[in-house]
Amino acid sequence: MGAKTILTLEQFEQLPNEDDMQQELDEGELIVMPPPKPGHGRRQTKVASLLGGFVEKHSLGVVYTEVGFILQQDPWTVRAPDISFLKASRATLVARDAYIPGAPELAVEIVSEFDSAPRMMRKVNQYLRCGGHTVWVVYDELRQVHVFETAGTSRVLREDQILEAPELLPGFSIKVNDLFD
Repeated sequence: MGAKTILTLEQFEQLPNEDDMQQELDEGELIVMPPPKPGHGRRQTKVASLLGGFVEKHSLGVVYTEVGFILQQDPWTVRAPDISFLKASRATLVARDAYIPGAPELAVEIVSEFDSAPRMMRKVNQYLRCGGHTVWVVYDELRQVHVFETAGTSRVLREDQILEAPELLPGFSIKVNDLFD
């Protein structure tokens, strides 16, 4: 087995991306993922729309899709959750032309056929360890959302259960099933 090539942030930012492949850094190691397929894109749009509409209406912060967050330096970890939420107090500090330092308060990952359970849990743990509050992992085929919180709690929500994050999104409450219709 050969040695891993570890990239710096500067090297990562200079990589060409001619095939529209999604790229992240995991402790300096380049992770390349194929572009999402339509089912993934529809779910991402649905969740971002529901979450973004609520956040905007209540002036709670900003919702992003596939924006890079610097979770760690030396070696560098840059993750781009499918959907992320930053509180208003933090969103005002975001530079338009740089990755966002630290984890989002809420990261949403939509599981695709290219994801493995260990890789997904690695991302969840990175978000929480680097300052994130909550991670929602959306399983389209199972019609479930797995919720992980910085306090160490986790739960699986099925179609008829309520998805909420009262500490981050006071008043946001939606049936899991509504994410899939």
